[in-house]
Amino acid sequence: MANKDEKYNLEVIQKINALSKSLGFTHDEQTLLEIKKTDDKDIKELHLKNGSWDSDNPWFAIDEDDDKKAYAFIPADAFAQMIEALKNSQQENFNLKLEKTIWQNVPIDFEDVWVVAMDEIRVKARKEDPKKPVSIDLDKLIVRIKKEHPNLFINLKEFIQPQLGTK
Repeated sequence: MANKDEKYNLEVIQKINALSKSLGFTHDEQTLLEIKKTDDKDIKELHLKNGSWDSDNPWFAIDEDDDKKAYAFIPADAFAQMIEALKNSQQENFNLKLEKTIWQNVPIDFEDVWVVAMDEIRVKARKEDPKKPVSIDLDKLIVRIKKEHPNLFINLKEFIQPQLGTK
């Protein structure tokens, strides 16, 4: 592609090629557009440089005014699926971090600690702006729950000290 369209920034073309490859399609399946100015400052034209207008793969576009940037166009339903997948991934990541933090504090009943933690997180979320993501230090949260509800956790000092006294 760089040979065919040498006026494009080679680094951008390499990024587009690498992204295409990571998405699982070849150079021949890649749709590359050039964004060109028109006499009307509010209108630009798209010119097909490689690929097909009918492609289901993302389209990549390079603005003739700024050939250091590439843009990707994807169908709205694919974008919605991508956002949903990111949200799910973020939720899973949060859940794993919370689970790890709970287990590190040696709960007697994991599920009970989980319920208390999630209740506190929901309360905090309601108090803050619902449009913003809730920022919570999970370590501090679980330490506070451990202080407020010591019956939910094993006290390792009490558990180990009688053992040490018998030897």
